[in-house]
This record gives sequence, structure tokens and C-alpha cells, in this order.
Amino acid sequence: MDKNLKIIFIGTPEFGAIILEELVKNNYKPILVITNPDKPVGRKQIMTPPPVKLVAQKHNILLAQPEKIKNYQSEIKNFAPDLIVVAAYGQIISKEILGIPKYECLNVHPSLLPKYRGASPIQSAILDGEEKTGVTLMLMDEKMDHGPILALQELEISRLRQSFGGQSIPKTTYQELHNKLAELGAKLLVETIPNWISGKIKPKPQDESKATYTKILKKEDGKISWNKSAKEIERQIRAFNSWPGSFTLCQKNDKNIKVKILEADVLDDKLIIKKVQPEGKKPMDYEEFLKGNKSII
Repeated sequence: MDKNLKIIFIGTPEFGAIILEELVKNNYKPILVITNPDKPVGRKQIMTPPPVKLVAQKHNILLAQPEKIKNYQSEIKNFAPDLIVVAAYGQIISKEILGIPKYECLNVHPSLLPKYRGASPIQSAILDGEEKTGVTLMLMDEKMDHGPILALQELEISRLRQSFGGQSIPKTTYQELHNKLAELGAKLLVETIPNWISGKIKPKPQDESKATYTKILKKEDGKISWNKSAKEIERQIRAFNSWPGSFTLCQKNDKNIKVKILEADVLDDKLIIKKVQPEGKKPMDYEEFLKGNKSII
């Protein structure tokens, strides 16, 4: 297999960074990396580069950060890439750009397509209590996560377990599952590229009747609805542990204070809160929090 393949990599967050690292490690170093512009982060709004940019700089790869990729079409065409690899970019890629590379545009998606298309497939798998998920390599078309499948690989979610109160309960958090899926997707990608380029793979259309869609998460999605079951709330806490987080509002001194629920367990359909973080304070055990907030009980 010719590893002088001209690849353009397009991605933004940590998921893409893990995949880019694996490409470089396996001598598939891209000729160009395209990522989103630096953005202000945190209360102090410090301009922060996306993780993919840091990996590109580490390996001295040419970098582009267009505000809108559709305005960068002519530049991409001038690079004459053989293949474009996309992993969690965050912008829609036009039909014109998709048509540039000889071997098309390949996307790494963290679900077993056609299930969980869209922006939050990892969180949705945990929220729904799935026992397995996986990664899919697909050819991109104009529709979201719609193109034909080149390869997929399953991953058991319930493999990470912790004994609590004599019960065995799944404890996989978003961050843990995210990292495992990124690593799995990266390995599957480097295994699949040579087979795709050499014509050994026939793309398989997705079954539209089985397609499901996930939404873009917002801050307010993290607010806990106490009408839900203990299992549903515990799954939310794990699914949103990175962002947007899970929180509730508690009344103290005639004021509502925001309290993040960081960790919980379920025992006999009862929610056991273990760790919290009151607004403006450090994370603490729930018992410690209650000692200083007896009025909340």
C-alpha cells in the first residue's frame, strides 16, 4: 500500500485529535489539516485552540482554520487530495468539496449507523441505557451521517462495571466511552484505508428504516427532571459528565443555588447521590455538602 497518499484531515475536538494522532503514527500524515478557529473558553474567555490544531502543530502539519469551510473550497482543490478524512468537524461540508478527492470523503462516526446520527451519539447511547455501541466508517454525502458504510466495529458499554450494594451496575461515563470510541475508530480507519483504496471494499447503503437522530446539546439540557426514574437520572449524570453537566437548583437563604451532580448510583430504584459541586465551590462528597446545607434536606 502506497503511504504517500495525499490526505486532508478535517476535525476539531479531542475525538478528531485522537484519530489524527493515529494517522500520523501509521505513516498517513496528512498534507493539510483543517479545523475550526480558536475560541474563547471559560469565565475569563481565554482564546483556546481546538485539540486537532495542537496535534497538527506538534507534527508540523500545514494548518487551516477557515471560519466557513465552504469559502475554502478552491484552496482544497489546489491541494488535489486523494482522500479526505473527517472526524467531528462541526461544519457542513458542501457537495463541491465532497467531490474533490479521488477516493471520496471518509467520515469516522461514533455510533453503529444508521442508529444515532447527528451531534450527540455517545451521550445518547448512555442516556438510552444501551449495552453496546461502536464506530462506523462511512462515505460522506450531502445528508447528515447518511452515506454508505465501509466498515463498523462494536464496543460493549456495560463492560466497565462497579459493584454497589451487591448489584453490578454500568458505570461508563461519556468521557470514558468517548476515548474508547475514538481509539477504536482510529484503529479501524488505518485498517480500512488500504482496503478501500485498493478496491477491496464495496460500500453498503444504510437502512433508512432504522435511522435515529440525536440533537445538539445545550446548557439547559443538563437540568435534572426529578420526575424521571432513578436509572434515567443516573444515566444522564454519566452521559453529561463532560458537558453540559447535570445540575439542580436548591433554595438557600431565599436564593436558588446551582448544584452540579457529579456522581450517583442506583440501589433498588433509589438514586444515591455521591458527589456534588455547589456553584462557585470545589467538588465534594454529598454528605459534606449536606452538613453545611441542612435547610435543603
